[in-house]
Amino acid sequence: MAKRALITGITGQDGSYLAELLLSKGYEVIGLIRRSSTLTIERISHIQDQITLVSGDLVDEVSLINVLRDYRPSEVYNLAAQSFVQTSWTQPVLTGEITALGVTRMLDSIRIVDPEIRFYQASSSEMFGRVRTVPQNEETAFYPRSPYGVAKMYGHWITVNYRESYGLHASSGILFNHESPRRGLEFVTRKVTHGAARIKAGLDSALRLGNLDAHRDWGYAADYVRAMWAMLQLDVPDDFVVATGQSHSVRELCEVAFHAAGLNYEDHVVVDPKFIRPAEVDLLVGDAAKAHEQLGWKCDVDFYGLIEMMVAADIDALAH
Repeated sequence: MAKRALITGITGQDGSYLAELLLSKGYEVIGLIRRSSTLTIERISHIQDQITLVSGDLVDEVSLINVLRDYRPSEVYNLAAQSFVQTSWTQPVLTGEITALGVTRMLDSIRIVDPEIRFYQASSSEMFGRVRTVPQNEETAFYPRSPYGVAKMYGHWITVNYRESYGLHASSGILFNHESPRRGLEFVTRKVTHGAARIKAGLDSALRLGNLDAHRDWGYAADYVRAMWAMLQLDVPDDFVVATGQSHSVRELCEVAFHAAGLNYEDHVVVDPKFIRPAEVDLLVGDAAKAHEQLGWKCDVDFYGLIEMMVAADIDALAH
């Protein structure tokens, strides 16, 4: 009998890649989506007929209990969140409601319906925030610098609490930034690759950005979902940092992206104070040694390959 997995946030970047991975492994995939008058499912439209979409919401525990009872998954991947850091400043309470308390509702639903279900929580490198040490691993202290980071930290610790208190097979992946051609346009990598593609096509002349000196550890989303799956195959649940171990600045991101489009970023990138965060995260770089050793995980696509892939996809999309 095929394994069955429930993915919250299936219409997002990670959800779409995870759904593809699970389908390739013979899983039956159930995707939880919020009911709305307009469904944004372009990231999963190519596999829509292979998955089952069900209505439910992380703010409504009864809907989660019903979905678990109706579909009886053996694995649940909680990827749904208000996931944009900038928005968490303008909608801090909503961010907490979904990104923090939503995790508790899902864990509680699992505890009530079937404590044997294996649970994956999407934790985030934003929990490290104002970093205490470089690089960051599973032992590094958290110091979140945004309502998003704070909410993710709650989600992380409530997962640990349910694992230790109720014996749930609940694991967290502390994922550093991971990108792809499916990344939303509001995220800086896609904003830059799409901006370079638009300038190349003659549709824009400038790209406005915030802090060019912020450093991030950027990897390829399709590589990172393999680590999520691997965590739920372990006998004993645990938490893992998933990262490339390489740090790059936004400035270097611009340089690589514009170069891939045959342009010089210095001719087009404008620093705009309105994109500077109230509190910046300076140097995020992850140490994924534990994931390498215990999960046998490694990333296949490096930073340069990733950015070039994204620019090529954006140029291609504008040409069609």
